[in-house]
Amino acid sequence: MTCDIALIGFGEAGSTFAKAGDWSARARGWDRLAGRRAAMAAAGLPTADGPAQALSGAPLVLSLVTADEALKAAQDYAPLLSPGALWCDGNSVAPETKRAAARAVEAAGGRYVDLAVLAPVHPARLAVPLLLAGAAADDAAERLNVLGFTNLRVVGDEVGRASAIKMIRSVMVKGIEALTDEMMAAAEAAGVADEVLSSLDASEKALPWAQRAAYNLERMHTHGLRRAAEMEESAKTLLALGVPPVMTRGTVYRQRQAAQQNQASLDANGGGGH
Repeated sequence: MTCDIALIGFGEAGSTFAKAGDWSARARGWDRLAGRRAAMAAAGLPTADGPAQALSGAPLVLSLVTADEALKAAQDYAPLLSPGALWCDGNSVAPETKRAAARAVEAAGGRYVDLAVLAPVHPARLAVPLLLAGAAADDAAERLNVLGFTNLRVVGDEVGRASAIKMIRSVMVKGIEALTDEMMAAAEAAGVADEVLSSLDASEKALPWAQRAAYNLERMHTHGLRRAAEMEESAKTLLALGVPPVMTRGTVYRQRQAAQQNQASLDANGGGGH
């Protein structure tokens, strides 16, 4: 089988892209978690016996792990890359983290690409906006286009530029969710939630705030742990720019707390699980 891409990580993004692009005949996959390797096989994606087999001969690697595993994945797997292979790091981490990963990949003879995913992968799937940066970004964009991605933009040849856009944007996007959680907790405690939401509707008509609040809270409860890890990287980004990440640190706390409370509720009602 010709391997056009090695997919590292089979979480929400990796599984969505592989299924939408029908990569079963052109990809190999690896995830350190056995359950996710089983999910790869169930989705028709050939799974390797280990990372070395997954990466062998692959001209392009798409790394979609978690924020806290992104650098370790690059460092551990870089020696297994074929010479000149493209390592597209699509993880939500700070520019400094991506530059450290780039050093590991390039020292091993690979080519590193800073890749930022700018929106939820559902429902956009392969049309989700992607930013690419780095000396090999143009080459990576061509290969990703062949794999089915349709919304690609190269933003520069400096590793960290795409990540900077993503991380700084996330300060607002995830911050609004965290502020919503704090606002609703106070409004409900005071018994004025309906009045508060109505007052917000009166000043902004883009989307009723009852819907926006419900959506933001659902995203936090479902994805809060992953988002908290991402926001820790946003805090690093701001610190590197000389900006104290006061609200961003608060967002980390709120995102993680919402996810933990949701898990505790599921456990208490017999619906928990890992």
